Formats: sequence, structure tokens, C-alpha cells
Amino acid sequence: MSSRGGALLVVGDVVTDIVARHRTPPVPGTDTAAAIRTVPGGAGANVACWAASWGCRDVRLLGRVGADSATWHEEALTRAGVRSRLIVDSEAPTGTVICLVDGGVGGGAERTFLTDSGASLRLSGADWSSAPDLLDGVGWLHLSGYLFFAEPSREAAEAALAAARARGVPVSVDPASAGFLAELGAERFLAATEGVDVLLPSEGEARLLAGAPGAGPGAGAGREVGLEVTDAAAGLSRRYPVVVVKRGAAGALVARGGEVRAKIPALPATARDSTGAGDAFTGAFLAARLDGAGLYEASAEGCRAGARAVELVGGRPG
Repeated sequence: MSSRGGALLVVGDVVTDIVARHRTPPVPGTDTAAAIRTVPGGAGANVACWAASWGCRDVRLLGRVGADSATWHEEALTRAGVRSRLIVDSEAPTGTVICLVDGGVGGGAERTFLTDSGASLRLSGADWSSAPDLLDGVGWLHLSGYLFFAEPSREAAEAALAAARARGVPVSVDPASAGFLAELGAERFLAATEGVDVLLPSEGEARLLAGAPGAGPGAGAGREVGLEVTDAAAGLSRRYPVVVVKRGAAGALVARGGEVRAKIPALPATARDSTGAGDAFTGAFLAARLDGAGLYEASAEGCRAGARAVELVGGRPG
């Protein structure tokens, strides 16, 4: 699959993140001191912002928000260089995620999410079809994996995927959440994303998907604790043309045609908040691919963006 120019269109979630960085473990029944910030987030919106910050000159975003914060989110995206088309939901508020970030010694700034998807997963097939010009001038479509976890937004994602395939536009998907993926079922996710060109899972998501029937030789092993991530990546690349597994501090793997073709090292970073690090990787990877970079170079750019992201609070570029 060759890289190409044109705009990047992201279809995905736009949410409000409440980031709480605590240095000691939360204690039930009493107070735990934390540094708390409210920032714009959402996996889809984060990817779009990182792609723009990494030099992609035309980044577009389709998402759904509540009337409660539509203007705030639109202004934040505009400042980040993203042309947004936000559908305002009159019934549901904007999605909200509480990000609990372990900022203590040895915590690795790891985050735990409490998620109320709100309007974000109410994006519908009708929202997509109401704007037939969305793919005009687009060289790449990226779908947030969160869209596949609810029926209305899954319909929107599948409609977008079909439209892009009909135009010959490459499509990438980031599975987004191992927890929601397990709840949906790996088999259903694989079926819904058939025809996707690039899959960008985390290590945990890759292992989960590799265990689904039909994922490739060795199917079923993905649920075994001992499955190597290289085996998971190789197996998935028999189903998707390109699989790039994001491994955080361990870097990334690139697999094609049933084999791991490259291992990309991570860059050193002083972690403050791991929220959005995978989104940063994806945004930089896509920006590099649209600019003509090869898979290894684009993945290295992804690792560079991920290292920068963990040094920031929140899921967007500073």
C-alpha cells in the first residue's frame, strides 16, 4: 500500500477529559490529594490534533457533541488546526472521561478511565450520509475504534468505511479500548473492520484480537497469557494488510503478510500522564504516511510523538 497526499479525515469521539493526577493510591471513604484539570479529549479528536501538530496541513474531523460544550470543543479544535464538523446532540451531553493518573513513584503515569460516552457514540449513519462531501479531497480516512462499541456509531463507521473503499481511500482503525473490545467481542470487531488497510492496536488489544476465530493461524491462542505480541501482530497481519502494534515504552512492531517486518524502539521520556499517548502515535504516523514516509519511518515518528505526549498532561499536543 503506497502513501498518498490529500487531507486526513478522522471520524471519531470528542469528549471532555477530567484528568486527576494522584501521587498516593486513592483511599476509600476519605480524601486523596490530586492535581485536577479539565481538558478537551477523545481518541478521535486527539488523533486529529496530533496529526495537525505533526505537519498534516489539512485535517478534518467528524464527531458528535452535546450542546453543553459544543462551542468550547469547536474552538479548541480550530486552535489546534483541525477543521471540525461537529453534530450537536440535543438530547445527550458531550461524553466525559475521568482519567485517574498514577503520578506516584513507580506508577509510570499509568491511567485508568471512567467513561461516559454521552453524545460521542450517538454519531449515526444518517450523520455520515447527510454530508456527502466529507471525502472530497481526502487521501486517508481514520476511524476511532470507540465508534464500533455502540450500534449507532458502528453504523456510521461502517458507512464511512464503505464509502472510502469505493473511492480507493486507505482506511485505518485504532481499536481504542481493550475493555470495551472484550465487551463487544473480538469476532464482532474483526467482522466490522473487514476491509481496513491499517490496524493500530495496543499490545493488549492485539493479543485480544489475535485470539478471535479467523484472526489467522493459531487463532484461539490470543487469550493465552503466554502469547507473544510478535505472534499476535503476525497473525493479525494475515487479516489486515498492515498492523502496527503500539507498545508504549517498548516501542512498536510493524507486521505485514503474516510476519513482523520491523521493531521500532521507543524514545526516552519522563512520563507525567500516559493519556493520549497512543493517539499521539497514530496522529504522527498518519501525518508521516500522508507526507510520503514509509512504514518504518512513520512508526518512528509515532514513537517520537508518543514520547512527547507522556510528558504532557492530557491527550492533546501542548
